[in-house]
Amino acid sequence: MHLKKGQLLVFIVNIAALLIFAFVFAKRKNYEFMIYIGVIIFFLVLILYTNKKVNYPNGILWGLTLWSLLHMSGGGIYLNGRKLYALMIYPLVGEPYLIFKFDQFVHIVGFFVATLVVYHLIKPKLIKNHGWIALSIVVVMAGFGLGALNEVVEFIATVITPETGVGGYENTALDLVSNLIGAILAMVYIYIKEKAIKARIK
Repeated sequence: MHLKKGQLLVFIVNIAALLIFAFVFAKRKNYEFMIYIGVIIFFLVLILYTNKKVNYPNGILWGLTLWSLLHMSGGGIYLNGRKLYALMIYPLVGEPYLIFKFDQFVHIVGFFVATLVVYHLIKPKLIKNHGWIALSIVVVMAGFGLGALNEVVEFIATVITPETGVGGYENTALDLVSNLIGAILAMVYIYIKEKAIKARIK
């Protein structure tokens, strides 16, 4: 396990949040989110044991922490008797799509960060031999692929614990669209950031 300067606080925040929400979900017998707690722990351990080799930027780790907190809050915090995930942030579209909800916001944020992780991992191997268009396609599709994997995890959760409230086809489709939006926004951010860095160097 390897922690760089400034990463101990990230680790402490994650552990504290996991303990608090694990207690909340266990007390409520919310087995769906207990599964998600296990998934988060898996990726936390994976990051800790690959941190020295991969050298994750602190900003990305805080982004992943934010995603984790938003996700657990979505399933653990209730407003007027309904999960935070069901909160309508702004009513852009009504039934059956119900846009724009907290659920979709979390997916956009989550796969924005996930796409940044993908870029950090593959940048050294691709940027030297490929232009921005090819790189953007690869990175966005990789981030979107992680989003699809997330939907598989949600499907497994519905199989194991049928009373999940995850939603039907429309919810899955909206999740995938939100994941794609997050991935595209991340690539736009990366492009602007890299251009700014090159401009400062010149």
